Amino acid sequence: MKKRFKLTDLDCANCAAKMEEAIKKIDGVHDATVSFMAQKMTVDADDARFDDIMKEIVAVCKKVEPDCIINL
Repeated sequence: MKKRFKLTDLDCANCAAKMEEAIKKIDGVHDATVSFMAQKMTVDADDARFDDIMKEIVAVCKKVEPDCIINL
């Protein structure tokens, strides 16, 4: 399943790159992109576990950029 999410308060391109790299390492994620310029994140992950994977993604992103909000 591939979904796109709007991001709020993503402050820098370096943070976006770190978030993208961390998301791609999560088990069940096929691909991910985080765009600082567009303030958007695209996630391609297993359908059956998508909600659980999104919880992991939110946790990982909070570690990199605590102020960033993923609008689910």
